[in-house]
Amino acid sequence: MRIPFLKPGDTIGIAATARKISADEITPAIQIFESWGLNVQLASTLFETQNQFAGNDQQRASGFQKLLDTPSVKAIICARGGYGTVRIIDQLSFDIFNQHPKWIIGYSDITVLHNHIHQQYKIPTLHATMPINMQPDKADDESIGNLRKILFGEKSEATSTGHHLLNRNGTAKAPLVGGNLSVLYSLVGSASDVDTAGKILFLEDLDEYLYHIDRMMMNLKRNGKLHALAGLVVGGMSDMKDNAIPFGLTAEEIIKQHVSDYDFPVCFSYPAGHEKRNLPLILGAEYHLTVNENGSMLDLIQQIK
Repeated sequence: MRIPFLKPGDTIGIAATARKISADEITPAIQIFESWGLNVQLASTLFETQNQFAGNDQQRASGFQKLLDTPSVKAIICARGGYGTVRIIDQLSFDIFNQHPKWIIGYSDITVLHNHIHQQYKIPTLHATMPINMQPDKADDESIGNLRKILFGEKSEATSTGHHLLNRNGTAKAPLVGGNLSVLYSLVGSASDVDTAGKILFLEDLDEYLYHIDRMMMNLKRNGKLHALAGLVVGGMSDMKDNAIPFGLTAEEIIKQHVSDYDFPVCFSYPAGHEKRNLPLILGAEYHLTVNENGSMLDLIQQIK
């Protein structure tokens, strides 16, 4: 199933499914979307607050649901991540969305939506930068520009990265799934737990203790999430923490250790995740992954199969 590309005059909605956001924080993103020729519709509950959340669970679910069910809204971008999407996922109805799919955009905590939608409906979603990252001091022109290209159906060039010492050479052609490692770990065994067999798995994370990375990778391995992968792409493993007595491995070395029993290609340091340069990835779409002595390349084959 393919999602219609946007065109000037279409409407993009902005919702907050997790942490709260202010009008000042969202204004630059609104200006960017309007400069693309889009109309912007804010979720009715966008600026609600309850402690760290953008309103209580019912308010966040209601705001997102209304955008999901509004035919004129052709895409929904989540304002920011944080934590909270998993608290509302089971309150949401995707019945109308399943009949009339639209782009769902975000990363980090939005991994809940990506994997739930992929597992339950096989509809592609867009792992990409969010409005909180579009403020002048945080914005990355390449990441924002590539988001626009994908949404408007323009050709997105294959992204190559330098050769990482931990890379494992090989090629794979398969659908791409994944997102934030901590969120994926929390979804195991639930209705939002994604099937990774025969897929290219993308992982990224932020601000985790190294032993937590090890624990989460052990969980994925013991739950059969790694053995049948077609390939693995590791994005930013940003601002990792360690204990007074060091764990002894970097996050990347931990991941390499846990996939050492397998022979699929592995690409490290892909420019996506909690970094300023956060290039978009269509989760659920088919990609061609190439890893060799010259580096690695992830090339979009088609939007969705």
